[in-house]
Amino acid sequence: MTKFNELGVSAPIMKALEKMGFEEATPIQAETIPFALEGNDVIGQAQTGTGKTAAFGIPMIDKIDSKLRKVQALVVAPTRELAIQVAEELNRLAKFSGVRALAIYGGQHMDRQIRALKDGPQIVVATPGRLMDHMRRRTIRTDVVQTAVLDEADEMLNMGFIDDIREILKSIPEDRQTLLFSATMPKEIRNIATTLMKSPKEVKVKAKEMTVENIEQYFIEIPEKFKFDTLNNHLDINSPELAIVFGRTKKRVDEITEGLQARGYRAEGIHGDLTQGKRMSVLNKFKGGRVDVLVATDVAARGLDISGVTHVYNFDIPQDPESYVHRIGRTGRAGRTGEAISFITPREMAHLQLIEKTTKSKMKRLVPPTNQDALRGQQQVTIDKILKTIEKKDLKSYHAAANDLLEDNDSVSVIAAALSLLTKERRDAPVKISSVAPISVKKAQRSKDNNRRSNNKRFYGQRRDSGGRNQGGRNRKGNFQRRNRD
Repeated sequence: MTKFNELGVSAPIMKALEKMGFEEATPIQAETIPFALEGNDVIGQAQTGTGKTAAFGIPMIDKIDSKLRKVQALVVAPTRELAIQVAEELNRLAKFSGVRALAIYGGQHMDRQIRALKDGPQIVVATPGRLMDHMRRRTIRTDVVQTAVLDEADEMLNMGFIDDIREILKSIPEDRQTLLFSATMPKEIRNIATTLMKSPKEVKVKAKEMTVENIEQYFIEIPEKFKFDTLNNHLDINSPELAIVFGRTKKRVDEITEGLQARGYRAEGIHGDLTQGKRMSVLNKFKGGRVDVLVATDVAARGLDISGVTHVYNFDIPQDPESYVHRIGRTGRAGRTGEAISFITPREMAHLQLIEKTTKSKMKRLVPPTNQDALRGQQQVTIDKILKTIEKKDLKSYHAAANDLLEDNDSVSVIAAALSLLTKERRDAPVKISSVAPISVKKAQRSKDNNRRSNNKRFYGQRRDSGGRNQGGRNRKGNFQRRNRD
């Protein structure tokens, strides 16, 4: 592995990296940083979780004049969660460089953002719609911007922002450095690279490094109506420290979350209809260990960097293999192992095989666990806690009480009673989850084709702006229409 001090990184950033506990660069960092420090444009093909923020952030911060209180670098990101996360990481990297990053996104008061911009951040991390709002108002000026970064470019394409991206890049001085990162390289993204970048160097992280190297993948073939109880049983057996459950729609996320809470699990849901404040509150609870299970849609979870996730459950299998890779990449990070378990209805088996073929990985079949299995799993959790207590604690002060108990009761009955008291019992609350149609291979391919078509120049429908709000778009007859997306 390459160490950061071998890449020509400046002393202030090295100090910040040491404080963050990083010594060795990931593959995307080791290849991107030297190219970018030399001033080259770079195309990086990499998933979230491979360390790409530092890959573009380190050379970007190195170029900035910390005494000049003007925007010198722009990072464009598809969602507000990703914008916030990238800005936070850039501020950690720039801690000793005198450089400051500010996140700008829809759903936040414009006046508050304008005041924050007047404080003179040198880096703005923004979602496309809100960035263009500020550029039109001239509250963000691009005349001294020397570095432009497009993060998760393929996701911005999927969300209908491709023309906005072109317009943003054209407004930035031509002698800028452009760094583009994308998990996939559809032709529209490749077109940006050829028309708006200067002889870019290409860096590609191998599939095994950016996907499923440390993740055990399983599937359970299960009818739709048994999914929720199967999820409950698995949570009881595995007792994950942190788990993410993916649902296909906002309604599914709400129903799964409410069902888990009714059964006594510490669960919270996150999707595009939540306010920014609620989203951040949920994420902070999850990161702080006050929530064990996060239930999410794909869009809401895009770009989330949460360490310590031990299990990912695909309650609903995603429509395309790229989303599957992105979902399960929430676990198995930083050298740790993780588990991904997908619930597949019998009619979705062909789609499962398509995902396996695309990701070049095989999922192992699991038998659906029974309620009895779940009870044994919870009892084992209690046994493990008792054994750890025996190992770590001085229990002499409890010996007299234990002896008194054993005088009148046999040891098996005493231990059984202790297990009964300490074992978490699931609440037997009735839960109804609305059914969704299974995904077929043809449907998944058609959805993918429609995504591509919806982002060309004949895009007539609604777009989602950077804050998750719906924007009306003109239809072919010139009338405004709305479509809900998540």
